[in-house]
Amino acid sequence: MTEFEFKLKQAQKAVSMGKLSRRDFMSFCVASGVTIAAANTLFSTAARAEAKKGGTFRAAMGHGQTTDSLDPATWSNGFTFHFGKSLFGAPLVQVGVKGEAVPHVAESFEAADGAKKWIFKIRKGITFHNGKTLTADDVVATINYHIGADSKSPAKAVLSAVTSVKADGPDTVIFELSAGNGDFPYLVTDYHLGMYPSEGGKIMWDKGIGAGPYVLKSFEPGVKASYERNPNYFKDAWFDAIEQLAIVDVAARTNAFLSGEVDYINRADLKTIDMLKSAPDTSLYNVSGFAHYTAPMMVDQKPFDDVNVRQAIKYAINRQELVDKILFGYGSPGNDNPISAAMKFAIDPQPKYSYDPDKAKSLLKKAGFETIKVDLSTSEAAFAGATDTALLMQEHARAAGIDINVIREPNDAYWDNVWLKKPWCMCYWGGRPSVDAFLSISLAADAAWNDTHWKNPRFNELLVAARAETDDKKRAEMYAECQQLVHDDGGQIVLMYNNYVGAMNNKIGHGDFNSDFDDDGGYCWERWWMA
Repeated sequence: MTEFEFKLKQAQKAVSMGKLSRRDFMSFCVASGVTIAAANTLFSTAARAEAKKGGTFRAAMGHGQTTDSLDPATWSNGFTFHFGKSLFGAPLVQVGVKGEAVPHVAESFEAADGAKKWIFKIRKGITFHNGKTLTADDVVATINYHIGADSKSPAKAVLSAVTSVKADGPDTVIFELSAGNGDFPYLVTDYHLGMYPSEGGKIMWDKGIGAGPYVLKSFEPGVKASYERNPNYFKDAWFDAIEQLAIVDVAARTNAFLSGEVDYINRADLKTIDMLKSAPDTSLYNVSGFAHYTAPMMVDQKPFDDVNVRQAIKYAINRQELVDKILFGYGSPGNDNPISAAMKFAIDPQPKYSYDPDKAKSLLKKAGFETIKVDLSTSEAAFAGATDTALLMQEHARAAGIDINVIREPNDAYWDNVWLKKPWCMCYWGGRPSVDAFLSISLAADAAWNDTHWKNPRFNELLVAARAETDDKKRAEMYAECQQLVHDDGGQIVLMYNNYVGAMNNKIGHGDFNSDFDDDGGYCWERWWMA
């Protein structure tokens, strides 16, 4: 190492610790022969390298609606999703950057009785925002809120194997399952499952009081939420305050970033991505993960109740063109398997649903149709580019004798009034940490979010059996058959796997990104900092 390299390293360390100003760092670099542009890059990199407390983080989400609620059983979009991930909520377990299950509110967890029993030790000294100490009773009450007989929570399907959850003293919670499940800790990372204070076995969710890194100060559904750092948080959180904005319109969201109103936006407009990339002090947030865009058909509604019609529509969509024109290459074509190739136990079902109008026509004839007309509901609330996607699908399908009537739905309340209500619509899915978690929440017969109403007996039998299987080879075979059944018989059209693409100001520091969900797995609020 030369003398200059040694001094540069020391100067960068001083910058990361806030002990050397930009002006002095630039002067040192220029005097040593470094160009201004290179010196500026070196400073920005160093300034973001070490986490430090301070600043207000302003972020604009491509989701949020006026019907949003603080009730964790109702959270269904990319705005409320963050509540339980790392804003005011704190779950038992988080997902690490390598996809591992990391104890959080739980200090540790271990399996017993062939993974039919799970013992969670609760971290001592955690307090809720109202000062109440978090105990095992609060954990039990929180879980029971989601799995109770009258619960409408999507987490109920995720935890369907839980037969009982009990406190064993103030710091231990024991889950009993109907069958063994080696992936159980991943299930309690679900974003609905942030812990709440309880009284008499009932949780108090109406004030947004949790044990997470930020204290909720205000909430205007469909508009914004504001927070202050929790001074008693049991781990580190870096921002002093947070402003979380709901800006569903992608143009407005982009303008908010370019004008400096926000420091970060998700769901960037890929049509104008070059403009974002070249904006001053901007870095592109581009992370590939498990997310995908879908067009779910309700298989108990005509004409989608005929598998030949479902397959005809699947062959009538040019998915590669969707990737090229909607994602601009920031993704890959789907093949009606919701399990990403990057996940353990994933397969690539055959045959591929490549664009084949003639095959689509023959399948329609098999169903008794020469031509067919179907409604497809869409909105930018579903995903950025959903309307253009629907129009391209309309164009593709015409050659197969399929007339798609594209219905543009309002952005607001799309997830309440369209998804799970209309026979065919646009949807998106973020990641889930395991195959079981994903299939359970979206395709199990009794899942609250089974948006295709698909109830395949063989699939549901395999799903239960695979959870309890400890032999990975046998488990892989079961999950392979599950994925093939979804591909062949299901109503969930996986149009394309999308990268998470956004834009952030260079003053935001961060570590390695989590690919489980968008926004650093939903942990950006806790893991990022202001450089």
